[in-house]
Amino acid sequence: METEIFNLEKKYWQGMEDHQYETVKNLTHFPCIIAGRNGVQSVDEPSFKKMFESGEGDKIKVLGYLDFISQQPTQETAVTAYIIELLDTKENKSVKCACTSTWIKENDRWLCMLHTETELSSKK
Repeated sequence: METEIFNLEKKYWQGMEDHQYETVKNLTHFPCIIAGRNGVQSVDEPSFKKMFESGEGDKIKVLGYLDFISQQPTQETAVTAYIIELLDTKENKSVKCACTSTWIKENDRWLCMLHTETELSSKK
């Protein structure tokens, strides 16, 4: 299960990097919950699409993943946590974020229903 969920996380981020809305949408449960530097929100599909499209100028490149861990408390639920390193190609700046996701299995498909991101402070 861990490999399957990790591969879904990578597919999700690849969809974000390539700005492929259909890929990201097909991996998301609606409404989904998002938590990050802009707060906490429950997002329906039309709002999600609007948010996705408004980030069209934001270009990221995934540089790598660290410390991926997961648990599967039930057959239909998986929880993950990991560090992702991203390059903001607009500002040519790399950042590391701690991420968590909750995936549920619905109609034999895994869908992400909760995602959090916290940018890690750079060590000096």
